[in-house]
Amino acid sequence: MILFLRILVLLLGTILVIFTLFSAIRTLVLPRAIQDQITKFTFTVIRRMLSFLLRFSNDYQFRDRIMAYYAPVALLALLPVWLVLVTIGFTGIFWSLGITSWYDAFLLSGSSLLTLGFARAENFIQLSLVFLEATIGLMLIALLIAYLPTMYAAFQRRASAVALLEVRAGDPPSAVEMLLRFNRIQGLNQLHETWQSWEKWFVDLQESHTSLSMLVFFRSPQPRHSWITASGTVLDAAALTLSTLDIPHDFQADLCLRAGYLALRQIADFFNVPYNPNPHVGDPISITREEFDQAYDQLAAQDLPVRFNRDQAWRDFAGWRVNYDQVLIALAELTIAPEAPWSSDRLSK
Repeated sequence: MILFLRILVLLLGTILVIFTLFSAIRTLVLPRAIQDQITKFTFTVIRRMLSFLLRFSNDYQFRDRIMAYYAPVALLALLPVWLVLVTIGFTGIFWSLGITSWYDAFLLSGSSLLTLGFARAENFIQLSLVFLEATIGLMLIALLIAYLPTMYAAFQRRASAVALLEVRAGDPPSAVEMLLRFNRIQGLNQLHETWQSWEKWFVDLQESHTSLSMLVFFRSPQPRHSWITASGTVLDAAALTLSTLDIPHDFQADLCLRAGYLALRQIADFFNVPYNPNPHVGDPISITREEFDQAYDQLAAQDLPVRFNRDQAWRDFAGWRVNYDQVLIALAELTIAPEAPWSSDRLSK
């Protein structure tokens, strides 16, 4: 009976160690969007703890300060979680290989993982496992350290574009204000380069915020800035340009819109956010006709060339917006984004 139990513990300990190693690989090394259960569990626990604190105030400044710690704390919590699981796994392995006491097995496992060296192996097999566990511990620490510069490089690329948008679209960012400022300062003919640069930004966002999923929850240096409200502003500006402005058609605006809603959908898919993947023209959107008419009138009042057929302009705008409306609002809610027109202001308070 005791032999069977030791074999079972050996198998379970080995599986736990391998499962933990694959968790670190999926989270820190694998360059594709794959969910990991240990990482998901860790982030969920931290999120629920912070959500408890958020109940005490509806003030956005307070909520932003709390949520600013979410991703960094959860990311750093991953390392001790992995180390604890590896320690437990090797404790079972050492016990199954002849160490009589669970306490002694745990002592040897912890000493090996943290390379403290105060517990000694009794034979060659145990010594080999001690070296293996010490190597695993060092690898986990090294992986996390090497991971941080890559993640912060992607964060800085995102934050720079979001900060630049304030100059072009105001604070909070507005699609209408973005078009008005371009018309006053640079001219609408300069929008082509803007759509081009934001198409590249959306492609980078899609890659970085799925393979480095915790970036979704890293908040901008400025409390009023957010990658999701910036995304909504640019997408709405492109949709208004194509549907409402009476200027030559710019294919780059189409490409920017498509890159944008595909990026948001990929991120939503990673976090299992529900949305309609095949929307149709005429499906309801969160923007009302009255809000669109106000935007139309505001553009016309500032002498921007608007299309004569207002009804067709509304239908065309809604036809573009329906592609990203649901995911935009859902991601704004998921990240507790600051309020901005036509994005996070749609959330139920």
